[in-house]
Amino acid sequence: MFIDEATVRVRGGRGGNGVIHFVSGPKNPHGGPDGGNAGGGGSVVLEASPSLSTLYRFRHRPLFEAENGVNGSRNNKQGATGPDLIVLVPLGTIIRDTTSGELLADLSRAGEQALVAEGGEGGRGNSSFTTSRRRAPRICERGLGGDARTLKLELKLIADIGIIGFPNVGKSSLISSISGKRAKVADYPFTTLVPNLGVVDVDGKNQFVAVDVPGLVQGAHEGRGLGDRFLRHVERTAAFIHMIDLAPMEERDPVQDYDAINHELESFNPHLAKRPQIVVGNKIDAVSDEDLERVQEQFRERGIDLLPISVATSHGVRTLVQRAFYLLQGVRTKDEPETIPVRRKIYRFEGETGFSVDREDGVLVVYGKTVENLVKKLVLDSYDAQEYLGLRLDKMGVLKELRRQGLTDTETVRIGEIELELEG
Repeated sequence: MFIDEATVRVRGGRGGNGVIHFVSGPKNPHGGPDGGNAGGGGSVVLEASPSLSTLYRFRHRPLFEAENGVNGSRNNKQGATGPDLIVLVPLGTIIRDTTSGELLADLSRAGEQALVAEGGEGGRGNSSFTTSRRRAPRICERGLGGDARTLKLELKLIADIGIIGFPNVGKSSLISSISGKRAKVADYPFTTLVPNLGVVDVDGKNQFVAVDVPGLVQGAHEGRGLGDRFLRHVERTAAFIHMIDLAPMEERDPVQDYDAINHELESFNPHLAKRPQIVVGNKIDAVSDEDLERVQEQFRERGIDLLPISVATSHGVRTLVQRAFYLLQGVRTKDEPETIPVRRKIYRFEGETGFSVDREDGVLVVYGKTVENLVKKLVLDSYDAQEYLGLRLDKMGVLKELRRQGLTDTETVRIGEIELELEG
């Protein structure tokens, strides 16, 4: 089943917890701290893969969650970092954040990656808090949860040339004829309900990829006939084969059909209407020579060379393939040379470093990702940990700002989900 849209949730793994532990044994009954640090949680990474052609696999798996980090342990053993979860998506997948609508990544080349949910930090064990004055700290940190997001995935097929035109003009028949793609074909409008992608062999050495686009009718750019869903699949194409029905079932004018389709392209994306087109008149086997000449003359008056073909009899089809290939060659020479995709994460989340203090219902509330994470990570069940927190808040300038806001010894301070009593 062809699925070109999907909504998924992604969540980075939680970081492991640091531990409090002290060296002990018959030969060293009063040893120092040796609680190790934990590993960070794994991240969720989407990677473009040519092995996939649809977003169908995401239909029944709405959540992708990376593994958690491993807790630290005695003897200063570092917990393992949770492995990243690599999720393969088709080439041409666009990733958006559903909350903000922000475009996070456009994975158009094999191997490109987007980090969409970063794993949480691992907590430190008590050996990391040892100083010359604090030789036996009873301090450790919890691991933080990973990023969580809901993403909208949209697939734009990657093809060299798009085959456009009204329903029933022969687009699916053409791609079946030139590519070996067995597209569904029947003699009624809207036979094709999904785009058909096919590899076209030009001369045994050269190839190009073509896609036929269903659902193009007047109003397609507004969603009529699912046209807006299908039009995005030609946004990446370099050129078009614009098929005109020379023997329509209804009384339609070929030139008006040509104008109508171009209007839909321009309304959906003005850049599409500027791309080069090969205008093809199909079904010449069903019209007289006089009618064919009349239509060709109408297009010549506009400076357009209408190529007559018949998919049914294969007349002119090889000429069309060669003409499309040469057109693509000319378009490609104008483009920048292709580069090899780099296997790297192309999107990262940047955290804030500042803080602010507000008074809400008689409580001083401190906001800021860095300070909130500090409190969230610390296990505040020992004097050592509470003293350490006070020193860090003082160094960060939080205590100074709280005092400026009128902090007293009896007031409560809230940082994240934790309420504290700090000395004024």
